[in-house]
Amino acid sequence: MKPQDLQAHVGQQVALSAWTEITQERINAFAAATGDHQFIHVDAERAAQGPFGTTIAHGFLTLSLLAGDFMSLGGAPQIEGARLTVNYGLNRVRFITPVRSGARLRNRAVLQAAEPGAGFVQITVANTIEIEGEARPACTAESVFRVYL
Repeated sequence: MKPQDLQAHVGQQVALSAWTEITQERINAFAAATGDHQFIHVDAERAAQGPFGTTIAHGFLTLSLLAGDFMSLGGAPQIEGARLTVNYGLNRVRFITPVRSGARLRNRAVLQAAEPGAGFVQITVANTIEIEGEARPACTAESVFRVYL
């Protein structure tokens, strides 16, 4: 969409990503990268005895998809003429439903605000990270981006 059209899209869905699978290998790699090796994430045998019946993804792994998979899989608004888009921060992050190993996720993005700045537009996007087959989302979070034109 064109930068001048952003205001007209406030309150509307502006992106829906493709599904992406959260494999145990990905969970293990995130644990290795962050040092968070809690058994619920990496020990299938022990996690099977817990409340979720299997390992689950780290909440921050789920959240990090907003900067990776969901951006490349169409889960973020595309703004014509953007030279650079940078992450400015997050608001109101909640981890609602655990993401079991093997689950598939996608992001639904709704534009919340578009504020012009000097050479950029700052946008706030409400993200709902959905779990295929689940009624409740994995995570909700507002992303704030600066889009340099």
